Amino acid sequence: MKRISICDVPVDSLTMQETIGLIDNAIVQRKSIHHVVINAAKVVNAQKDSELKESIVNCDIINADGQAIVWASRFLNRSLPERVAGIDIMTNLVKLAAEKKYRIFFLGAKEEVVTRVVEVYGKQYGEQIIAGYRNGYFKKEEEQEVARQIADSGASILFVAMSSPKKEIFLNTYKEVIKTPFIMGVGGSFDVVSGLVKRAPMWMQKTGLEWFYRVMQEPRRMWKRYLFGNSEFIYLVLKEKTKQVFRTK
Repeated sequence: MKRISICDVPVDSLTMQETIGLIDNAIVQRKSIHHVVINAAKVVNAQKDSELKESIVNCDIINADGQAIVWASRFLNRSLPERVAGIDIMTNLVKLAAEKKYRIFFLGAKEEVVTRVVEVYGKQYGEQIIAGYRNGYFKKEEEQEVARQIADSGASILFVAMSSPKKEIFLNTYKEVIKTPFIMGVGGSFDVVSGLVKRAPMWMQKTGLEWFYRVMQEPRRMWKRYLFGNSEFIYLVLKEKTKQVFRTK
């Protein structure tokens, strides 16, 4: 597995198929795999938040969730094969769980959202894939209890839909307690599955405009994050490219 670096943040050169294969093998062998996806915002935040960066670096598989990461890799001559979006990994793994009788724990989002996600997947694939679920609103002092609840569920897969960097730090802190073979943060994916938020059309996903679709749906909450976050990411990539050019001279 080849691992490259984008602005000092590691990412694995993997296709979707390769990623799912690695995860499936880990579940079969009961090996612990901590997975994370990175996008432009997470790369920017990792420059300032050492705890977030450490939680990324400590992961076993790091995929490029954002198309901007793939474009940056090509610009920096460290080309990644494709975008491997977190929500698409989750969708593929839920299907795999139904086929191979794996059980999943769903953690995060509001109570009505995570309950709806469990209902949707239970109806689509059968309730046997559900190991348990819990909303993402708990206090710092409750984290140990939540980790134990997940461990006691006997799940093979854990999806965590909480904001960044909370989910990355929670998983990095408690993965030894949780002991679920595969754990990953899935951001706002529960909102999409529950129907609370619509996902961008396929043409926007393929052209790297999914972020713009999010802004159109939630302009007040999202415009500042993407305007400043994307601008800072472009600056970081250009800065790294400049260093790269001078090193080759």
